[in-house]
Amino acid sequence: MILFQYYSRVETLSTKSRWIVGRDGRRVKLACVNWVSHLETVFAEGLGKKPVDEITKYIKFNGFNCVRFTWPTDLATNHTLAHLTVRRNFESLGLYHAISEIDANNPDLIDLPTIEAYEKVVANMEKNDVMVILDNHLTKPGWCCNQIDGNGFFRDRYFDPETWIEGLVRMATLFKPYKNVVGMSLRNELRGSNQNVGSWFEYMPRGAMAVNAANPNVLIILSGLSFDTDLSFIRNKKVETSERLANKLVFEFHWYSFSDGTAWIEENHNEVCGRITGKMSRNVGFLLDRPFDYPLFLSEFGIDERGTNVNDNRYFSCLMAFAAELDLDWALWTLQGDYYLRQDTVELNEVYGLLNQNWSDIRNTTFLHRITGIQKPLKGPGCSEVPPYTILFHPATGLCLLRKSFGDAHALVLGHCSESEPWEYTDEGTLNLKGTGLGLRAIGVGNPVVVGKLRNRSDEKWSLKSSSKLHVASQISGEDGLVEVCLDASEYGIVVSNPCTCLRGNKTCDASSQWFKMVTSTLKPTAEIRHCFVTNG
Repeated sequence: MILFQYYSRVETLSTKSRWIVGRDGRRVKLACVNWVSHLETVFAEGLGKKPVDEITKYIKFNGFNCVRFTWPTDLATNHTLAHLTVRRNFESLGLYHAISEIDANNPDLIDLPTIEAYEKVVANMEKNDVMVILDNHLTKPGWCCNQIDGNGFFRDRYFDPETWIEGLVRMATLFKPYKNVVGMSLRNELRGSNQNVGSWFEYMPRGAMAVNAANPNVLIILSGLSFDTDLSFIRNKKVETSERLANKLVFEFHWYSFSDGTAWIEENHNEVCGRITGKMSRNVGFLLDRPFDYPLFLSEFGIDERGTNVNDNRYFSCLMAFAAELDLDWALWTLQGDYYLRQDTVELNEVYGLLNQNWSDIRNTTFLHRITGIQKPLKGPGCSEVPPYTILFHPATGLCLLRKSFGDAHALVLGHCSESEPWEYTDEGTLNLKGTGLGLRAIGVGNPVVVGKLRNRSDEKWSLKSSSKLHVASQISGEDGLVEVCLDASEYGIVVSNPCTCLRGNKTCDASSQWFKMVTSTLKPTAEIRHCFVTNG
């Protein structure tokens, strides 16, 4: 299913305040997927299962406009590895079955040097209008990441700063002719006992300026500390680079459920969400605001798509609300359904993978539908802009509160956010449909909420409850006085008012059906997505 309308154009991306924009100054929202090519095989995963052209077309078909394509420094600086053919490298790893599969699906790649095979995959993405961010994932090929793997920070065993810069420059130079290569992420997940702010400010600006000198067209994406969860140190010191980089710098961060340990299953859902989003705002979110005004790229996030990991499931609704509120650019972890070889296991099933283990279909279509709710831009320069209004985003589904007609009847249901009418949350606590004189009302426990003329009643006033601020609550008259109810998504997508649940304390309770995020949009309702969601050609 094609979820969004595309149009193609060659772009050199830059930044404008907190936005990534194209040459015409319009926002270009990155909605990417990670594709791994940094393990011991140094070869894009899945090319034994499907032709590269089929994979890259499928990426675009499913609503993604770019790929964060990983690579190890050794690919650019270790000439023996770079010029070893794909076949010979797989033979050295004993992966003979994979060789025959690659030979069948991608015979034009199997006997190329590894660096040329990597380049051919990028070229195919260019042919199919998929933007690419080259991500320097680690130095020595292998699985990433832990605290003691030697790849974590400058001057670690496998992380010589001069070799790193040499590799960045070679990749920037090699891919300068490819117009779809729109960015370079300088290093993934800085970490370990040696990490320190001083070395970050010494080497990351050097890397940025070296890449820009080699290829002034690409965005320069800088990661933070502590597995890319902390950029707070930039509050106190400016990143010193050349003037040429004034509109090229982007910052990235990662957020997984395990970034927070097991808090999502050991504590109350709302309390954890409120605490962690506050921490994220302090550690990374501040960069979107003045005086910083940098774009912020959530370059890794994801869940076990089998749906059995409670920690993942609870965290993800909170992340979806955060990503929608800030209208972030992002890259899902991950595309691959399995790996040729990961941590000594052949054909390891990647349960975070968008594709199934055979690379034949989407692993979890419900999950894919859900993330479409954050693929579309909600604001930004050139996005058919109108005065700000509110949409009510339901992070558990990726859908929004809509008014629908069913014959002579009307109902409030969940549907695609592009169809949302503009809401307005007033100082009086009412939720009005702008310009209509109509507002949202609760009419009874378990009953659908309605839109009607406002009469200054308690059931027309709405407030944000719980630590997460994601419960939208009102009060209705009951036998024993006023009863507090919250918006709740029913099994059939009709929005009802039910007693508010999970507000505090209970750690076994899942609040996600009652979570609605009031998100500000300036995108003209039903505007064509092509204004701000593009690919390169």
